[in-house]
Amino acid sequence: MTRRVLVVEDDLTIAESVAARLRAEGFEVELAHDGPSAVARAVNADLVVLDVMLPGFDGLEVCRRIQAQRPVPVLMLTARGDETDLLVGLAVGADDYLTKPFSIRELAARVHALLRRVERAASAAANRIAVADLEIDLAERRVLRGGTEAHLTPTEFELLVHLAERPRAVQSRERLLNEVWGWHDGLGAGTRTVDSHIKALRRKLGTDLIRTVHGVGYALEVPR
Repeated sequence: MTRRVLVVEDDLTIAESVAARLRAEGFEVELAHDGPSAVARAVNADLVVLDVMLPGFDGLEVCRRIQAQRPVPVLMLTARGDETDLLVGLAVGADDYLTKPFSIRELAARVHALLRRVERAASAAANRIAVADLEIDLAERRVLRGGTEAHLTPTEFELLVHLAERPRAVQSRERLLNEVWGWHDGLGAGTRTVDSHIKALRRKLGTDLIRTVHGVGYALEVPR
């Protein structure tokens, strides 16, 4: 998938040089030359290369507004050597920065690295479920409650994942047997199987995590 980069720079020579290099690297590039147009065009960007000094309003304000409407990685460009400006830029949501004059080659490398970092974070997040202080790492099959690891059996783990993917939603015993255990013949003795595994989860993770809905089944609570 082609990544879209928004280059925000009021110096047209610099803007075109950056855009040409990024296009050569395989990116789809859009340009903006002032604060208001930058905010408007950032909606569809996968990454923003953002100059600090801009007409309209400066890059720090642009970064604030961009992150407020839709979080997106920002590589900030600055001609200033003032450390305070760099720290403010990072505080309002910039992920990296380059000080002018800079190498176009280095900028392209920073863009690639920043996107890789974002993609790795997204991949890691896709393998995790977090509900309040409960954390489930699907790839490593680890469970933590309040930072303390709980050691679950494979079936306990699958049952917890099923509940955690639908927090507060009540799951009937029959559905749990069907989707976690793969039983399709009604409840029967399976009721006791579900109940005993819920009891084990409560013992290992705390009694406040799973709520009993009498006559129906169970729901994962979100402790307040």
